[in-house]
Amino acid sequence: MEQSTGYFVVKQKALPEVLLKVVEAKKLIESERAVSVQEATERVGISRSSFYKYKDDIFPFHDTAAGKTITLTFQMDDEPGLLSDVLKIIATFGANILTIHQSIPINGVASLTISVQVLPTTADVSLMVDEMEKQKGVHYVKIIAKE
Repeated sequence: MEQSTGYFVVKQKALPEVLLKVVEAKKLIESERAVSVQEATERVGISRSSFYKYKDDIFPFHDTAAGKTITLTFQMDDEPGLLSDVLKIIATFGANILTIHQSIPINGVASLTISVQVLPTTADVSLMVDEMEKQKGVHYVKIIAKE
């Protein structure tokens, strides 16, 4: 049976600690050119074998997002100005809004889908999503596609 390579967008809190430490070690190696794999893995508290096992399989979401289209889905209260606040966050982070689709609110809650183009100058997408989730009246924000 042929096995395909699949990708998942997973929130940081759902990842095993070893994967987070691999990302941390990779950052050390990239930011401090003189740091060896041995030294980086010792600093973060993982084995070299764990580092080599996962190093090509995990990376921060924002590292590869530039030039991509990200589709987000939301559930939010039907309140005047709330959509405008969410769109302002997208603009503040420097992403380009491509499409917006909002359902007719049911029981005061609307579903919304927004596709944004992540530009080379766009700030960290995961922080952008966090900021949107913090808005009063936003129930959730999920990344449903990355092209």
